[in-house]
Amino acid sequence: MKVNTKWGYIDKTGKVVIEPKSDLIGQFSEGFALYSVGGNTGYIDKTGKMLIEYQFQHSWWFSEGLAPVEVEGKWGYIDKTGNLVIQPRFLNADLFSEGVACALVITMTGPKWGYIDKTGDLVLDPQFTWAGTFSEGLAPVKVKGKYGFIDKTGKVVIKPAYAEAQSFSDGLAAVGGSEN
Repeated sequence: MKVNTKWGYIDKTGKVVIEPKSDLIGQFSEGFALYSVGGNTGYIDKTGKMLIEYQFQHSWWFSEGLAPVEVEGKWGYIDKTGNLVIQPRFLNADLFSEGVACALVITMTGPKWGYIDKTGDLVLDPQFTWAGTFSEGLAPVKVKGKYGFIDKTGKVVIKPAYAEAQSFSDGLAAVGGSEN
């Protein structure tokens, strides 16, 4: 629910549950929703109670117990108590899925996406111009201007041949612009 550029939440009957006070909100995930006031984000519960104070430049929702957050221009991850468990050192970061998350790092050839584990260690070297989340054991990646899919070992399972690609869901992945 957005009122005068402020966001809040309603229930299925249309009753306002959380008054519209936020500049930016997100979906609830694992009992938390990001909530923004004054340019910083924090997290609330379904009653509107502040669980993690407004302190992050940007943030995403929780997935597998962790949420990517931006602190002083770098991305890291917090746990559900708000503690930084992976220090902010990435140019960008995505949600954890199937135990890994893609993260953007500087390499000798410029910014590249790789995959990290829940300790923040790289498990797949940064080598992709774009990388998506793993779903059903595969992740979309962009290599030399085309999208394909890799498995968790980094092996290319579906060669990059598409102009666009999304993660798998129910055994299918949306792709566009095939050269086949």
